[in-house]
Amino acid sequence: SLLTLESFLQIRFHLLGLTDQPEMKAALFVVFLLIYIITLLGNMGIIIIIRGDPRLHTSMYFFLGSLSVVDICFSSVIAPRTLVNFLSERRTISFAGCTGQTFFYIVFVTTECFLLAVMAYDRYVAICNPLLYSSIMTRRLCVQLVVGSYIGGILNAIIQMTFIIRLPFCSSNVINHFFCDVPPLLALSCANTYINEMILFSLAGVIELSTISIILVSYIFIFCAILRIRSAEGRQKAFSTCVSHLTAVTLLYGTTIFMYLRPSSSYSLNTDKMVSVFYTVVIPMLNPLIYSLRNQVVKDALRRRAEKITVGV
Repeated sequence: SLLTLESFLQIRFHLLGLTDQPEMKAALFVVFLLIYIITLLGNMGIIIIIRGDPRLHTSMYFFLGSLSVVDICFSSVIAPRTLVNFLSERRTISFAGCTGQTFFYIVFVTTECFLLAVMAYDRYVAICNPLLYSSIMTRRLCVQLVVGSYIGGILNAIIQMTFIIRLPFCSSNVINHFFCDVPPLLALSCANTYINEMILFSLAGVIELSTISIILVSYIFIFCAILRIRSAEGRQKAFSTCVSHLTAVTLLYGTTIFMYLRPSSSYSLNTDKMVSVFYTVVIPMLNPLIYSLRNQVVKDALRRRAEKITVGV
């Protein structure tokens, strides 16, 4: 049955976190803080550069800026609370806070998957249909694709959370994780969570497989088009626009597939915590570095911005 308002307000969870050793908590606090600062600065830097440079006002960089917004939100759902818990002895979180964190976590990780698929389609149009690129990838379509990605993330989160908040949590209030994720929450319920596990597996499977299919099909056509380019310089230029995106896809999908597309009997929460650190905290930091270091246009824009700042000083 649904939780009453009173029980909803009274439930509190205790997050075990990554370690109980004081010296390790202090070291991890510093590491996580540095990663979070780099994440914010890197992604905000990408957004500012794209908005401020007219040469980057194309659909490719519009999607890249949207990805940076998602990475900021994604990291901010997890990192600040984790940093507080490193300094706190209690490390408790209310049921409302826990389910809220889970909801927004699902929203942003799902949105990122959809955005990466959208970016693959954008590269397909740019390389396979360059003459029609500007007429196909209009500003209106780009906005619709980004909004659709968010809608997909929100719908996935609503479905997941609708079933989670109906579960009775009566066996324990200790979450063996550093944030509120779906598998650790299901492990606390004293009811049969088979339906929840099937919903998690099914939705994750549909989202992962559909977006991966879009990415794979797009890149099959892209690579075929690149092979037809006669000049080595042209092939190199076309391929260089895809390397950053392929790297980001490999990092995110590799970890999320490991986390959610496997039988529940194979879950190991201690192992999952380590993997979760990578895709919730590290990947949002790496994405702006990947796109700025591997993309010559972004590097040129960074250099122009630095020259303007130097001249201004």
